[in-house]
Amino acid sequence: MLSDGKPAAGRRVRQVRPEWAKTNIYHTLYLPRDWKPGHRYPIIVEYAGNGDYQNEYGDVSTGKVEDCSLGYGISGGQRFIWVCLPFVDPARKQNATQWWGDVNATVDYCRKTVTHICRRYGGDATAVFLAGFSRGGIACNYIGLHDAVIAKLWTGFIALSHYDGIRETWPYTRADRAAALTRLRRLKGRPVLICQEQSTLATRHYLEATGIHTPFTFLDLPYPNHTDTWVLRNVPERRLLRKWVQTVLNTRKT
Repeated sequence: MLSDGKPAAGRRVRQVRPEWAKTNIYHTLYLPRDWKPGHRYPIIVEYAGNGDYQNEYGDVSTGKVEDCSLGYGISGGQRFIWVCLPFVDPARKQNATQWWGDVNATVDYCRKTVTHICRRYGGDATAVFLAGFSRGGIACNYIGLHDAVIAKLWTGFIALSHYDGIRETWPYTRADRAAALTRLRRLKGRPVLICQEQSTLATRHYLEATGIHTPFTFLDLPYPNHTDTWVLRNVPERRLLRKWVQTVLNTRKT
């Protein structure tokens, strides 16, 4: 449940950055049930899929930060700080539920919020994962690797159901493969987990053709549903996802 109260262990709250006060631009912050002041915690930063989406299977995506699932499914509400960030639309003074809003404002919001969470709530700057579903999966690179400064924040990436560069006809600028390759080069050897309903084969072939060498792990999901809610169930794929995250934490450079 989302509240407007102060952050506390086991509570998910709505927060507004000072520069966006008196707007409807906000993010959500969840402190784990075992959170204590003065301790350090890995962070999962998450971006939502596009809103106004529904398919023939009944899968729904609202595009809202409060409807994200990955971070909670990965952590089970423990050991990790979980933050869901907006795509910032300054013109409408609200979160963009479809695509990027203003890219520079979105990148700025992300950098400042991650830094603040590390300083204020004990986030471990050496253990920050960027995760996203659908639009959010693309955002792992499109936003998370937008420039060299923001790219330095991340320890690992979890992209579910779409990956930057696979499709060049998305309705936004720099969706082409040349631009996507520039972003990919900013990975600099950090691990990436790519999940896709039914098959990751197209993504594998694309990445092989780029010549980018980084620890890519591929997880094929055995169902056609376009959704992130599978991480809320005790299924083998979630266990593999959690194991991958723990391996990254165990082997990261600190």
